[in-house]
Amino acid sequence: MSAVDELRAAIPEAAKDIKLNLQSVLQPGALSPAQRWGVAIASAVAARNERLRDAIIHDARADVGAEVIDDALAAAALMAMNNIYYRFRHMIGKESYSQMPARLRMQRIARPASNKVDFELFCLAVSAINGCEMCMRSHEDVVTKAGLSEEQVHDAIRIAATVNAAAVALELPVFEAIAV
Repeated sequence: MSAVDELRAAIPEAAKDIKLNLQSVLQPGALSPAQRWGVAIASAVAARNERLRDAIIHDARADVGAEVIDDALAAAALMAMNNIYYRFRHMIGKESYSQMPARLRMQRIARPASNKVDFELFCLAVSAINGCEMCMRSHEDVVTKAGLSEEQVHDAIRIAATVNAAAVALELPVFEAIAV
């Protein structure tokens, strides 16, 4: 049994849909193994659930190299910064803030350990979890112009949404059924 399957067993019955979705979104599909696992790892880091993160990384090691895992971790860390910064600029909407240089180091985006398009896809997934419209639009534009299909983008966001929901589900309290 995989580490993710073992963790899925810990998801309470109230979140049965999430348990089933977590299994299905991690199956092979439109995304390469590196894209699928990288998105899942970056999303688990963004969702801040240590058990989920560790289980996904454990299972990913069977399909992807250390560079993909490292890029997924780097993407989550960078987007933790960028999503806050750019969401602020976007939501405030003052031109004066848009004219100011970010002066935030982001070299890893330009030079990922694995591949630029996949790194951008990982960033897109984390930006969706963090709710940064400006970042989502930017990363979606980069990956589609680089040749990823809308189906691939859609699958990445399905993974991000489900991993985020799994993190929440793993924190749900478990109550005994109340007889009515």
